[in-house]
Amino acid sequence: MKSPYLYLRGLKHVEHTVFCVEDGQKTYYEPQFRRSQPFSSGQQVKRSILERVVNELHQDLAPVDFLWKVDKKGGAPKEDIAVQPCDPTYPDQLLGGYMKASSKSSKSKDEESFVVKRRSPLSISAMRPLHPLLAGTDGEKGTFDRTNNPNSKVTLLDQDGNPMSPEEMQEYLENLDKQLPKRKFLDKQTRAYGLFVYDVAIDLRRLFSVSTIPLQKGEPEVYDSIKEKLQEAGWIESENFFGPCLVCPKDQRDKIIPAIAEGLLDWQITSNQSRTFSLMEPLAFAMADKAYAVAGAIRAELREDVENDQAVPRIDKEAGADVFVTLPASGYIKGEYGSADSTEKAKEWLITRMQNFDYENQNSVPAS
Repeated sequence: MKSPYLYLRGLKHVEHTVFCVEDGQKTYYEPQFRRSQPFSSGQQVKRSILERVVNELHQDLAPVDFLWKVDKKGGAPKEDIAVQPCDPTYPDQLLGGYMKASSKSSKSKDEESFVVKRRSPLSISAMRPLHPLLAGTDGEKGTFDRTNNPNSKVTLLDQDGNPMSPEEMQEYLENLDKQLPKRKFLDKQTRAYGLFVYDVAIDLRRLFSVSTIPLQKGEPEVYDSIKEKLQEAGWIESENFFGPCLVCPKDQRDKIIPAIAEGLLDWQITSNQSRTFSLMEPLAFAMADKAYAVAGAIRAELREDVENDQAVPRIDKEAGADVFVTLPASGYIKGEYGSADSTEKAKEWLITRMQNFDYENQNSVPAS
């Protein structure tokens, strides 16, 4: 019997970029090879995929209301919760999941009070090195240089922080026999490079189904008002492995499914969390309904013919997964020659399997 899950592993080439800018490039320590490993969190990968999906659909992300509380002591406002609409008619809410548990201070009089929570039907891993020896970080010092810009100038501040006059500044610098450049040196930045993989598991049972289980028996995914909105929009009452549900209409599914495939296969980190853009071009995709198959199809192996540890990337078309190799792969993996339409074929694979699942009659589809 077929599994209701689809598994995808993507292999990307990353060059001289930063995945996150809050505290520099994020890393973790790999104990076997004793190396620091750069990574992009699963949340950031998920955000990038969902942004690509909604862009393909020419829609906006669901609105979010960021609540702040006035400080009773007169200080600066304090952060409260971020309120999402919890409305699956927004594709990023349908695919990305949500949770809403209103506090007493943020709850309106007409608002339904119970907690709603939708777990994302897409389980997305962090993007991390294919092997500890096939990726790493390096450092770079930069400058903010306007030496050749005649419109820029240098201003010298006195001990009280007040700007000196041009005459005072000239006299001061002549006494020191010194010039001040129109340049600022930046702190050292860490960049990531190498071959990276990310994994996605798609639960087809939940992909287009929203649970309407009563509050007494479980955790509903929508408020009654949203349930009525979905019913008016043509969502179909059904039942799946998890209980009663509403299923997204086929005409809407047929629009969303190609966008999901596009988002999963061709996403980049372009948000304000990233710096120094990298195409992160895909080298290969492995897809199957078994997780071990995609793990074996795109992997790395330690070389046995050298004294020092060295790893090589491997793409195994006999591991039980459908494998799609792109043109850039030949530059990084010996003997692999992809095709120009490999990504399109991978997209067709995903679209076909998502469209062929019987979302309206899921009780005939057993759980994995």
